[in-house]
Amino acid sequence: MRQAGRYMSEYRELRTRHSLLDICKTPELALIVTLQPLRQLDLDAAILFSDLLLPLEPMGIPFDFVRGEGPAIETPLRSEADIDRLRCFDPRAELGYVLEAIRLIRAELDGKLPLIGFAGAPFTLASYAIEGGHSNTFALTKSLMYSNPRAWHRLCDLFASIVAEYLKAQIDAGVQAVQVFDSWAGALNANDYREFVMPHTRKIFDALRGLGVPTIHFGTGTAGILREMREAGGDVIGADWRVPLDEAWQRIGYDRAIQGNLDPTVLLAPLDRMLSAADDVLKRAGGRPGHIFNLGHGILPSTPVEHVQTLAQHVHRHRLGAHA
Repeated sequence: MRQAGRYMSEYRELRTRHSLLDICKTPELALIVTLQPLRQLDLDAAILFSDLLLPLEPMGIPFDFVRGEGPAIETPLRSEADIDRLRCFDPRAELGYVLEAIRLIRAELDGKLPLIGFAGAPFTLASYAIEGGHSNTFALTKSLMYSNPRAWHRLCDLFASIVAEYLKAQIDAGVQAVQVFDSWAGALNANDYREFVMPHTRKIFDALRGLGVPTIHFGTGTAGILREMREAGGDVIGADWRVPLDEAWQRIGYDRAIQGNLDPTVLLAPLDRMLSAADDVLKRAGGRPGHIFNLGHGILPSTPVEHVQTLAQHVHRHRLGAHA
């Protein structure tokens, strides 16, 4: 989760010379940043360096990143008329720089590690577009959702169509797994998720079925909707640290794999505390096939890189010991 980013000095140095969007839109820079953690950390896969908001601009929703605050939408969607003005587009043409980055990364990896691609889910993309950035309450998003369901479903269907094609294009370019980030789906109860989100997220996973790559469905704060997320789709369902991994897997069902779920703040703790917490996650997985050990969300900026490496090596030792 967020392998390359603010916690690495090499990335921070690069960011003194390039904006985040410049890195995303320049394949050679995206290659460099994707590979940075692989040179220091004992990881099992590479994760494409990109941003889930990239489809917004070609739709007619320009945005930028404000230092210290995150993404800022220039003109948030606030009415059905705003939604009417949006355009569908071909990701292969207008997000071609991402696809070129994928090809460069695959060539550099040379089969040593698989590459994971990703995109944002309709609810999360809609939330950013409507709120204008991050939100704690999602009041504007839910207001549109409840007051004008027709416009809401049109918006999310458009996002679903674009994201499905975008992920297909990433697969064709060479990614070997894809992750759908519904980062903010935990703001919904199960009934609202089922009515307003599930049909659109399912449309994406249905479009990816049969393409030969594993699909991962990620969210945070989703303990109450894990069953619904499983129903929406994904070979692997992510669980964050707010629910014990064994309980989460039971809710999801053992015919699905699970990703998670160490609290990212534990990587700021003394090493013995961090490794004890990791052992608890591994114990709850019980050696069952299909567990991707990961954090419940992204690595925090103040995380020591040596703690990340120690954690990765510890998990690998556990795996080797379990198969000895």
